[in-house]
Amino acid sequence: MNQGMPVAADVELDLIAVGAHPDDVEIACGGTLAKLARKGYAVGIVDLTDGEPTPLSPGPDVRLEEARCAAEVLGVQTRINLNLPNRRLFDGFEARVALAKVFRRHRPKVVLGFGGKTVMASPDHYQAMLITDAAVFYSRLTKWDEHFDGLPPHTIQNQLSFPLALHGLDLPEASGFLVADMGSTLDVKLEAVRCYQTQFPASKVGIYKAVETMNRYHGLTAGYEAGELFLTYRSVGVDDLMRWASPAHART
Repeated sequence: MNQGMPVAADVELDLIAVGAHPDDVEIACGGTLAKLARKGYAVGIVDLTDGEPTPLSPGPDVRLEEARCAAEVLGVQTRINLNLPNRRLFDGFEARVALAKVFRRHRPKVVLGFGGKTVMASPDHYQAMLITDAAVFYSRLTKWDEHFDGLPPHTIQNQLSFPLALHGLDLPEASGFLVADMGSTLDVKLEAVRCYQTQFPASKVGIYKAVETMNRYHGLTAGYEAGELFLTYRSVGVDDLMRWASPAHART
């Protein structure tokens, strides 16, 4: 379901980020989404579940309003909740098809999703990774029209994943890693996370410092004020090695 964002149902998006619950995407890659939106790209978020019940939330309506607030802060064009069951999210055919329909309808060039397990956190995260991987594949399949409400196949050009780990530096296995510069939108990201007052009350205020510290660490490794880490599943190439290795000295 669309969470109050005023866009046409079939609007094309440049990028879709997929989370298991409202707040996952904000914590993992909110700065990147905000920066892309400010550059004029059409960015969307898909939450597979409403994230409820949780201990301090009075109900789904409040959590959805927090998600709407966060999306507005980030500047994303649309946010969709698939209303799959929280705490009982499992990779299965119906979930894969539901997400693949979103991809076919909105036709993103790039999809961001979970990368790896989040041990001691919600197992929904890993299931969301499996569902996203499968939906990217299902989105492009032909001769299977009966499952997709007549939506035409769509091939996603690239898929990247985000690790959601604030308590360690171990990285999931991947073909490679890249850091997206989001120093200019770090404060915007933190503001979006603060929209989730039911999830991060005063007793959990340390989450903001943990997120900021991790982003500043990742940014430092790439020479940025702050950055967000992404996993790649194909080799990243360059057409001008000098421009990449020494941009100040590359020929224009």
